[in-house]
Amino acid sequence: MDATQVRIDDIVKGHDVVLFMKGTPLFPQCGFSSRAVAIMEHLDVPFHPVDVLQDMEIRQGIKAYSDWPTIPQLYVKGEFIGGSDIMMEMFEAGELQALMADSGVKAG
Repeated sequence: MDATQVRIDDIVKGHDVVLFMKGTPLFPQCGFSSRAVAIMEHLDVPFHPVDVLQDMEIRQGIKAYSDWPTIPQLYVKGEFIGGSDIMMEMFEAGELQALMADSGVKAG
C-alpha cells in the first residue's frame, strides 16, 4: 500500500462509521453526498465524515481502495457498504438499520 492507501485504511479502521463525501455534513457539495448525509442523520448514528474535495490524494485514492468509482462511499466497521444509491436501497429495505444494529453502532 502506498502512503495514501495507508492513510485511508487508518481512517476506515479508526472509526466505526465513515462517510467519504464531497463537502461536509452541513454543506454537502453534491446531491449524492447530500442524500447520504440525510440517510445517516435519519439513522441518527454517529459517523466520521471525510471531505474528499479537501484532499485530492484521498479523492482519487478512495476509489482505488474500494474499487468503486464514485463518491460518496460508506464504511461500517471497516467494511465497504456502497454509495448513496446502495445506501438508499438498504435504508428503504431496513437493511442499513439492521447492519448498524448488528455491527454494534448505536443511535444517538
